[in-house]
This record gives sequence, structure tokens and C-alpha cells, in this order.
Amino acid sequence: MAKYPSVLMRAGEDRRLRHGHPWAFSNEILMEPATKAIAPGSPVVLRAAGGDVLGVATFNPHSLIAARLLSGDGEVRIDRALIEDRIASALRLRTRLYGGVPHYRLVHAEADGLPGLIIDRYGDVCVVQINTAGMELLTDDILGAIEAAVAPQAVLLKNDSPARKLEGLELETRVVKGDISGTVGLLENGARFVCDPVGGQKTGWFFDQRDNRAMVAAFADGARVLDVWAYAGGFGVLAAINGAAQVLLVDRSQPALDLARQAAELNQAAGCCTFHRAEAFEALAQLAQQGEHFDIVVCDPPAFVKSRKDLKPGAQGYRKMVRLAAPLVSPGGLLFVASCSHLVDPPLFAEQVRRGLHDAGRQARVLRASGAGMDHPVHPSLPETAYLKGLLLSLD
Repeated sequence: MAKYPSVLMRAGEDRRLRHGHPWAFSNEILMEPATKAIAPGSPVVLRAAGGDVLGVATFNPHSLIAARLLSGDGEVRIDRALIEDRIASALRLRTRLYGGVPHYRLVHAEADGLPGLIIDRYGDVCVVQINTAGMELLTDDILGAIEAAVAPQAVLLKNDSPARKLEGLELETRVVKGDISGTVGLLENGARFVCDPVGGQKTGWFFDQRDNRAMVAAFADGARVLDVWAYAGGFGVLAAINGAAQVLLVDRSQPALDLARQAAELNQAAGCCTFHRAEAFEALAQLAQQGEHFDIVVCDPPAFVKSRKDLKPGAQGYRKMVRLAAPLVSPGGLLFVASCSHLVDPPLFAEQVRRGLHDAGRQARVLRASGAGMDHPVHPSLPETAYLKGLLLSLD
């Protein structure tokens, strides 16, 4: 058995883990002085109150999620070999999903057996985000495993997520291999896009909306399209490529719109695209005042709810979004709305959408409820990590 310190759970608190859940919370663990003294991120053997081994985990006595299981086998070593094996498994799955197009989320945390680790791949560039103390201690092994798996020309550590603060970690962004001095190209749905991994949001691009972009673009031929919170143009530019007559892309960030414009030019689709810098809610209201209508309206905002204290006002933000967007949809047109707030579950999101439609006086039919692409798998015991929710609606 691995010579790791043992951490005991409180009596009766091991049921979830025995049924496959990968987390143990701090109030479920017997926090004795020796346990509290374990260095954050250290490997431990997690045990039930009676001593039964539950598995090997990384442990942080200062975090609400105190233990994160990597294996139910108490003899497993958390080392370079394990990291290499998990990343190799993740790569095999993505290769099966996307063939020879190496642009995807390569590792998606718990679902790929590496809690707290995100790796996005843009061809020969990998962007790595480490969000837990356990993965932080394994940084060198992670970088070595990435090298062994895909040998990228450049690697960026984009460790700027607020989740790191919950783990007692500092924020940092640094290139650890090669050169990333500007934009990076990527391929998605047969189209070319550009992102800014260093200065852009998250890892630079949101691969999670890949399938939803394709779904919306399938209806774009001849359509007038509005893409709000357009970011780097994933929805709007793909609609243009797929034959949209006109596309209006709205975002508050000029650098993001510049990326979207570059993508439109790369795909010879700039002629039908207009790029407008504005606050989203203000733009929606103004377009309604101007009497504008569109065949397709897309609203893909950033997270309105980032903590539980934001839940009520944030949820109401989705209602407002739909209330403002629905009047812009022509009769028989389509509205696609999304939420990436993990604290807003699908029923709550659907209810806010329903209320927004009612406020706008529009009748609708839900054509599809969707989530993230297949390179963002969900751990079966962590349904709450299915954070992305999308609804495609037909409005009468």
C-alpha cells in the first residue's frame, strides 16, 4: 500500500464515496491535529471511520472540498506514471471523437480522472489550468506527461481562475515552453478561428459550445442573425460561413470583436458580418427600439452566477436576457440561449427562460435542450458539473 498518511472520515459520512462520488468535504472528515497539519495537496489514503480504505486522494485541509479521489485502489501511487496514463486515455478519447483535428479540450478535470486539471489543445499549443493544490504539486509531472502525449511546440500555464484562491494558491499566467506572443489559430466545425490564450477569457476559447454552434449554423442559410456576447465569433462567424445573409455580432470587448473579424476574414465571410461594440443588454434594448428583427438570435453570456449569494439576481438576469431578446426574433425564427453558471441548474434556467418569454409576450417551442460538447464529459457522480445549458427555441 502507498505510504501516504491516512485521513479518516466521520462515522456515516462515507456513503457517497462508496457509491462513486469523488469528493469528501471538510465537514465529513475527522479533522484531528495531525490531519490539519497535512500539507495542502498531499496524497493521502482516505479511510472510512472503521478503517476501510476508500481510495487514494489529494488532500487540502483548508478547502471545503478537502479530499479529491484519484483512485479507489488504496495501493495506487500518485505520480508521473499515473498522470501519463490518464492523459493518454483522454487523448485516445479525443482522437476517437475528432480524428486528426487536434483542437479540443484534452483533459476535463474529474471526468478524465484528474481533478482540478484543465488542458485545452490548439494544435501545437496547449493551455493548462491547474485549480487545486493537489494538481499544483504535480505541475512538473503534468507538463512532462503533456510532452509525452502530444509534444506541443508551446505550453501556457493559465492559472488565473478564482478557484485557485479557494485552494490557497496564487494566480499566475506564464509560458513554460515555446513562444505564445500573439493570437493562436484553431479549427472548429470545419472553420478557422483565432483566440488569445494569454489575454483572453479562460483558456482563450470555449470549445464547450462547439456542437451548439454547429446546431445553430445548420439553420443559417439565408438568415439574418444576431450574435450577442459574441466573443471571438464562434456562433456568428460560423453562421456566416453557412450562408447567413447578414450577421450582427455584439460584444463589449473590442479585442474580442477584433478576433471575430479576423475569423470572418480567414473564412471569406466578412462581407456579411457587422461588428458592434456595446453592452449586451443595452444593445438588445436599442435594437428593439429600432424595430429590428432577426431570423436567429443567439445569447451566450458569461456566467451571471459565480457564487451562491449571486443566485437570485443572477438567475433573474437570464429572465431579463430572454425578455429583451425574444422581441427581436421574427415570427417562426429561432432563439438560442445559454447559461454557463454551474449553480444554475437546468430546471432553474428553463424557468427563467419561460418567464422571460412570458414577459415578452412570445409563445415558443423548445426544439432542443443541450449541454457541452463531448470533449467536456461529465463525471457520472457529479451531475452538478454539467455546467453548460442551452435551449434552442422556435418562436411563434
